[in-house]
Amino acid sequence: MKILYTILASAAILLMADRAPDMNIRNSYTLDSLGACQGISLQDGKYYLYGDREVGVMREYRLENNMLVYQQKEYRFTAHDSNIIKHPTGLAYHEGLPVFIGNSVRLNKEGTSWKALIYCINWDGFLKTGTLDGNLLNTIHDNVCIQGTRPEYVEYKGKWYVATADYGSRANEVRLYDPAALQKAAKTTESGVLVRKFKCSPWVQNLHWIANKGILVLIQNKTEGRGWRFTYLDLEQSIERGEEKVLKVVDLEKPDELEGFTLTNDPALGIGVSSSRKENISLLNLQWK
Repeated sequence: MKILYTILASAAILLMADRAPDMNIRNSYTLDSLGACQGISLQDGKYYLYGDREVGVMREYRLENNMLVYQQKEYRFTAHDSNIIKHPTGLAYHEGLPVFIGNSVRLNKEGTSWKALIYCINWDGFLKTGTLDGNLLNTIHDNVCIQGTRPEYVEYKGKWYVATADYGSRANEVRLYDPAALQKAAKTTESGVLVRKFKCSPWVQNLHWIANKGILVLIQNKTEGRGWRFTYLDLEQSIERGEEKVLKVVDLEKPDELEGFTLTNDPALGIGVSSSRKENISLLNLQWK
């Protein structure tokens, strides 16, 4: 009986792993003027890359012949010439729902104290004017977090939530916030904002939701500030268990700081971005079983 249980458990692990892809790097190249690139978001065929240059910036690209081509559109996270979102760390966009952008603020030079802020913005207005002037709807202190915030929309039991995660070495969590409550809140400890949470592994730089598979990808470093790691989670099982349900962990041999990732419209092709000044963009092959 024990042998049969071991065989069945091993088979279950293999089946779970088959839900997530193998990955390898096709090629890497450099995009300039992003400062230290912090993430990438695909929306209606447009790729928005954001980073922390002299101010927080975002630029628009199209994917042409497997290269991101700049569309001569730059947006600044400033208001009245003041640098508001200095270190953008996540962009939560879903059609018809509020748009949120994260910002992690270092409070001491040692990097041991942080303040995490989530901004609700008028997305259409921001794209039209190119700044946050008149488009900053609310600033929310993410005081539930342990270290940093990186919002991304996910779907759980037919409802959309804003997920975020920590970047520390211990006590890390993925948390789900109600977007309607979040957009009106002053801080995330307010009643009705935090809906569900679960424990997760460390060094999460960003999140990516694969809606048609129910998979949440933790975009991680192997160690603090170094290495490329992708952890594929079954979101529903992770929430129900209270801790991450890992389908597969994929490590890629790049030594710099992975910051963001998105699938393209081709599920066999992804794009990873790093904070490096050179070769900060990598095309990734994904082999789904």
